[in-house]
Amino acid sequence: MKMKWILIVLAIATLSVCAQDVVMNDAAVEAEALGSGDGFFNVVAKGGFLGIVLWLALAALSVAGTHLIVDSFLKIKESRIIPEGLTDGVRAALDVGDFEKAKQLCGEEPGALANILSAGFSNKDDGAEDAVAIAAELESEKMMQRVNYLNVVGNLAPMLGLLGTVQGMIMAFATLGTEAGAAKNAMLATNISQALYTTAAGLVIAVPALGFFSFFRNRAAKIILNMEALTMELMKKVRR
Repeated sequence: MKMKWILIVLAIATLSVCAQDVVMNDAAVEAEALGSGDGFFNVVAKGGFLGIVLWLALAALSVAGTHLIVDSFLKIKESRIIPEGLTDGVRAALDVGDFEKAKQLCGEEPGALANILSAGFSNKDDGAEDAVAIAAELESEKMMQRVNYLNVVGNLAPMLGLLGTVQGMIMAFATLGTEAGAAKNAMLATNISQALYTTAAGLVIAVPALGFFSFFRNRAAKIILNMEALTMELMKKVRR
């Protein structure tokens, strides 16, 4: 009799273990199916409407930042803003006392330096220094307008990344209350991935944008100072 009960207990225990293995295997298969394909594009697609909008905004900022950096490299350089031909021509004209020729050269080659020189020449008899300073400030503002957009990109990108992080964490906590078992783990992984992806993308865009903003701002300031110094040097020739 005792042997019979022992066999029954052993049979029940065996069936319980087998059932548990089946459940665990099913859960593993379900988790694997849910978690498969959770690459970058799948994470973006699962972010919903707000997530897709955030990624489109980050992509637009990335393109804008790249364009502004390349454009600044091409346009904010001393050889372009202070053309050697104009400088040599104006200096040679003033050396021989041909003031009208110097003004004509400035009109033929418009630009930041020509505008500053023209302001100095127009006020050569009174207030030339103030006129040069005002013109240099205006040219500096024009030059910095496009560079300042890099600062905007550098500040917006991490904010959008942070917004994506908040959205991902909200979805992760919502998953804790609505899902169970393997599905919960898979959804948590997807939501947290979205949060980390957007944070990383925002930083990747912001760091070079802010770095190049400082670089081009300093370069522009140096060029403006050189233009002011050159203009005052040429104004001394005008007075003589």
